[in-house]
Amino acid sequence: MKILIVEDDPMLREGLVDLLSGAGHEVVAVTDGASGAQKGKEDPFDLVILDLMLPKLNGLEVCQRLRTARPTLPILMLTARGAEEDKVRGLRSGADDYVTKPFGVRELLARVEAFERRSRSAPAEPEIIEVEGCNIDLGRCTAERDGEEVTLTAREVGILRWLHRHRHRSTSRSELLEHVWGTVGSLQTRTVDMTIAKLRQKIERDPANPIIIQTVTGVGYAWGGESS
Repeated sequence: MKILIVEDDPMLREGLVDLLSGAGHEVVAVTDGASGAQKGKEDPFDLVILDLMLPKLNGLEVCQRLRTARPTLPILMLTARGAEEDKVRGLRSGADDYVTKPFGVRELLARVEAFERRSRSAPAEPEIIEVEGCNIDLGRCTAERDGEEVTLTAREVGILRWLHRHRHRSTSRSELLEHVWGTVGSLQTRTVDMTIAKLRQKIERDPANPIIIQTVTGVGYAWGGESS
């Protein structure tokens, strides 16, 4: 993959470049948020690894700008903070996943490999689901309701695709972590809940009483809408 690293710490930045280059990826690195936002919009990257605390433009702002310009671009956020609120803010700004510093080399490579697997398995043709008055275009990463279009992240599209594909049964949070996030046991299931809460705000007519993505108590989630 072609990967953009946005990281101001020179030792970490150089280490990431060496690690990912050694794994066979093409890597470009920049040192501040403004450069990251500009570079990410100009060049066709397959993944952005983005630090939260950056000079000139913080990671949340960079993430929002990239998500607006390139809705399908996968973004992995790095943060030295472990507070849940920082993770929520990262996901809400458009990040697909996050890693809390300090992180292990194997964990980071596993996350990158998961993004690579999903990019290879992505369908070539757009997939459109019409459900409960919402028109979801998985290929374009958009959803439209009542004439208003919103952008979906790659992670949100992965959740929708998996739940719809397995709509005749319930899906556990652990299953979503494995097949959408590409990880087993390294993320808390709360990550799934936060991402789905944000997704419901985009696609449900009444997010407080969701129909499309229903909660199955004691299990996880299930596709609940009648779709075509």
